[in-house]
Amino acid sequence: MPIKVSCVSYLNTKPFIHGLEKTGLLHDIDLILEMPSQTAKHLQNKDVRVGLVPVATIPAIPNARIITNFCIGAVGAVKTVSLYAQQPLETLTHILLDYQSRTSVQLVQMLCRQFWHLPYIRFTPAQPGYEQMITGSTGGVIIGDRTIDWAPKFAFEYDLSQAWHQFTGLPFVFAAWVTTGNLPAGFESRLNESFKAGMEAIDEVAEKYQPMYSPNFDVKAYFSKYISYQLDEEKLKGLDLFWRYVKENTLAEAI
Repeated sequence: MPIKVSCVSYLNTKPFIHGLEKTGLLHDIDLILEMPSQTAKHLQNKDVRVGLVPVATIPAIPNARIITNFCIGAVGAVKTVSLYAQQPLETLTHILLDYQSRTSVQLVQMLCRQFWHLPYIRFTPAQPGYEQMITGSTGGVIIGDRTIDWAPKFAFEYDLSQAWHQFTGLPFVFAAWVTTGNLPAGFESRLNESFKAGMEAIDEVAEKYQPMYSPNFDVKAYFSKYISYQLDEEKLKGLDLFWRYVKENTLAEAI
C-alpha cells in the first residue's frame, strides 16, 4: 500500500513535487496537496504518515519527528508571508489572522509583543474573504500564493520572516517534513534524494510555473532568493528559539 504523504499546495513546494516526479518516488506514494493547517490535522489524526506541516503545530502532535534535510524556510525576507495594511504598523489597532497556517499567526503575535513593542494590538482569527476587511486601522496577515495578487493592493507590507531575522539574526522555518511513527527502511533516504533532485532543477521548475503567475512575480528569484530549502543548523536554532518564544508567551492559537 502506498505511503500517504500530505504536502502544502503552495508554489514554494513545487521543487519538492518535481523531485518526487523526477526520481519516480511519486509513483510509490499517495500524495495529497492542501493548505498548511490541513496537513497538520491529517498528520495528527494519522490520516497520513508524512506531512509538510507548519512548525508551530509540531509540539502539539504526539510522537512528531522531523525528517529529511529540507524544509520551507527563509533567511531574511520570504516574500509570501506578510502583514499588510493601508496605514503604518504603529497606527494599527487590530490584526486579522490568516486561517491557513498557525505558524504565521503565532509569529506575528510574537513580533508585535517582542520586536515591534505593540502590546495593545488585538488579534482576530479570520475567515475566507477577510482580505477585503484589511482597511483603516485593521491590518491582516496573508500567506502563500494569495500574496502575489494581494500585495499590490496595500500601502504597507511587513515581511514576517524579514522582521524575525532583524530581531533574532536567525533564519525562520515555516514548515518541516514530519512523521509520527516508523517509516519503511530507506524511505527517508529516498525522500532526501527526491528533494535534492528538485533543488537541483530549480531553473526547470521555475520555467514551468512562471507562465502561471504574473510577469511581475519572478518565480526563479522566489525559489532561489527568498525560499531557503535546506534544513541546516542555523535554521534549527531559529526553530528552537521560535518554539521557546511561543511557549513562554503562551500565544493565542489560530483556527
